[in-house]
Amino acid sequence: MINSDEHAERFTLLRPLLFTIVYEILGSATESDDVLQDSYLRWAQVDLATVRDTKSYLAQLVTRQALKALRTSVRRREDYIGPWLPEPLLLDEHDGSADVLLAESVSMAMLILLETLTPDERAVFVLREVFGFGYDEIAGAVSKSATTVRQIAHRAREHVHARRKRFDPLDAKESTRIAEQFLLATETGDVEGLMALLAPDATWIADGNGRRAPRGGR
Repeated sequence: MINSDEHAERFTLLRPLLFTIVYEILGSATESDDVLQDSYLRWAQVDLATVRDTKSYLAQLVTRQALKALRTSVRRREDYIGPWLPEPLLLDEHDGSADVLLAESVSMAMLILLETLTPDERAVFVLREVFGFGYDEIAGAVSKSATTVRQIAHRAREHVHARRKRFDPLDAKESTRIAEQFLLATETGDVEGLMALLAPDATWIADGNGRRAPRGGR
């Protein structure tokens, strides 16, 4: 029996988690919202009596939809002019619905790193390494056997670890001090102060929004 109120209640309760999963797979807040809308329409038609674990069921559902969207967007990004960067997500610290998992697990550096994985590797890595889903659950999300998922997870971990730079951890006070100095330097136009905070091999990468760089001339 379809109970729209209960469908909505269960989905809303898990929405922050579901959004985080989709966002880490797609790297786009706009596309993630679209995927969640489509996923909810599918969820609303499900007989809840057949659902043993709502969290697992919905995580698998949104992952399948996210993979479809990702495979489509990969083709678009191949034709994209210049480097494609993930869409940054700004969290409202005053919004009580903001997901703590999202703030802790999503960083621009990690999203850029995830861009180097295949769609299946990315989905498996996010579900396993970030959210700790079991291999059997992930297998249902990516339509592969648990054995294959283990192999994909191992390959994705090696890929990510090989590309992740190692830094000495800073304590919270030191991190805050550096962040405040960085903001002050950018606000006051202190170029020398800003440069002093950057690593010698720091690289600036910009997204040109898919536009060609203008040619010189009259």
